[in-house]
Amino acid sequence: MTRTFRPLPRRAMVALGCALLGLSLAAAEDMVALKLDLPAPTFVGTPKEAPAGTNIEKPSDRPRAPLMVPKDVTNLAAGKKFTCSDTHASAGQLEKLTDGKKDNSDENIVLLRKGRQYVQLDLGSPQEIFAIALWHAFDSPKVYREVIVQVADDAEFTKNVHTLFNNDLDNNAGLGAGTDRQYYETNEGKTIDTHGAKAQFVRLYSKGSTESALNEYTEVEVYGRPPK
Repeated sequence: MTRTFRPLPRRAMVALGCALLGLSLAAAEDMVALKLDLPAPTFVGTPKEAPAGTNIEKPSDRPRAPLMVPKDVTNLAAGKKFTCSDTHASAGQLEKLTDGKKDNSDENIVLLRKGRQYVQLDLGSPQEIFAIALWHAFDSPKVYREVIVQVADDAEFTKNVHTLFNNDLDNNAGLGAGTDRQYYETNEGKTIDTHGAKAQFVRLYSKGSTESALNEYTEVEVYGRPPK
């Protein structure tokens, strides 16, 4: 019997070649710098001494290096609706998280109650996520505590849960001891490299800041694409 061998599709060949070289498929794609629309800064410089009980990454007076992502990613969070652990937060308030308005003004900030709280986004279907950008309130160089970012396949966060960022060094939240550094909140926010994680739900935790026991958010962006 004569067997006919069909050539692998180009993407499959690229994936096989990358696997043999120990590279991710994303590394073989055309990558571009992620361009974020940054709000104007509201202060200059940071305190010379870190607040007590913090483990802060070294501040820099230079813009952060851009994150490289596949050229076809978009902001999947735009127009999507958030839910929240704070039952007093209204749907109208949570809409501010994806309205594109990041300027430091009270009308753009979502205030959540004291204690550990989270905001959660449903992307509608599983997606490849390459970057998550988040802005807490940045009216002063405060440090937000127990910042944890997770993704999962279900809204209850029991299936295929992955922690993408965690600066809860003492495991106070019970989600594992984090290894990421805390940071001063600025107009640049925080951009997390998520390496193409596949998930439908995104959850972001915090527990107040060095300035207030309240939890404050300004905007959340999730850059990704449908799985290929």
